Amino acid sequence: MANLPDNLEINETTAAQFAQLVLDCIEQEYPNSNLYWANSDEDIKPPRELTPAFYGCLDWHSAVHGHWLLVRLIRHFPDASFSAPAKQALEESLTPEKIQGEIAHFQRLPFFECPYGMAWLLQLAAELHEWNDVQAKKWRIVLEPLEKLIASNLHRWLDALKLPDRTGMHNQTAFALGLVLDWARITENADFTRLVENKAQQFYLNDQNYSLQFEPLGYDFSSPCLAEADLMRRVLPTIAFTDWFTNFLPQIPVDNSVNWLEPLKVDNPKDYMQSHFHGLNLSRAWMLEGIISGLPNDDRRIETLRACAVHHRQSGLADVVSEHYAASHWIGTFAVYLITNRGLQRQII
Repeated sequence: MANLPDNLEINETTAAQFAQLVLDCIEQEYPNSNLYWANSDEDIKPPRELTPAFYGCLDWHSAVHGHWLLVRLIRHFPDASFSAPAKQALEESLTPEKIQGEIAHFQRLPFFECPYGMAWLLQLAAELHEWNDVQAKKWRIVLEPLEKLIASNLHRWLDALKLPDRTGMHNQTAFALGLVLDWARITENADFTRLVENKAQQFYLNDQNYSLQFEPLGYDFSSPCLAEADLMRRVLPTIAFTDWFTNFLPQIPVDNSVNWLEPLKVDNPKDYMQSHFHGLNLSRAWMLEGIISGLPNDDRRIETLRACAVHHRQSGLADVVSEHYAASHWIGTFAVYLITNRGLQRQII
């Protein structure tokens, strides 16, 4: 397998900036944006009552992956100045009473935030599962009933799914399955691992000649093409993935160029939809790095893929600490996922 450069690009100062983005909004209830089907008056409540653990940061999924960000950064920087307030925020959110409120919500609306938000909840559980810390073990126990319910609901949804969503936003199938597969393997959930691997091959194994010229499809924060490839490198052995990738994206050059896939620019940082392009640049970077990790060391495309990944990484990280809530409520998660190599499964304590 190809070795990626160890360019983590994170230190305590930058980590503190990312943590502060979440700490600034983890209890900020409004503005709020949640899309779900209301069946009764019981489903029409203030966010803090509807989902009492994860109600800030504009929407449920951002609140969830904001909590993931805090856990991830505390693991990397346990003695940092932001560690104490981050632990306090986690302590206030991850209580049995609040998690029971979340469970009640998902019992009423079993496919709320499916699949994107659900996948991030499982990532949060995976992060706590790997963390050898007394408080983390306590939070893991508290979160486990919600994790099991969401995993069960998601398993039911995925088992019945006939066609993948190939858009570039929250409903995209490949993005979520990459997160879910990592959780399933980390927690040694063999049944879920098999289901994701089988569905990935059912949906994507025969894909060929994808055209990058159609991306982004809209205000994407994830490339449907690269997310699919990043999922398949998790599923297929090296030789099989190399052949699949050649057939899927035959136009990848071997001249170390970057102009075949340029980062997107955000002209109006106050536009909530356009701000997705910040995330698109960051997720493209980590997905390109994931693809590289699935190729053999002598693959002639690696340097081209790496140059493009660096180009997107630099562009995306330059815009992370945004002054406007349109991006600041969520973009830190994508930056931390990238620069801590989360999808590459490098272990930390």
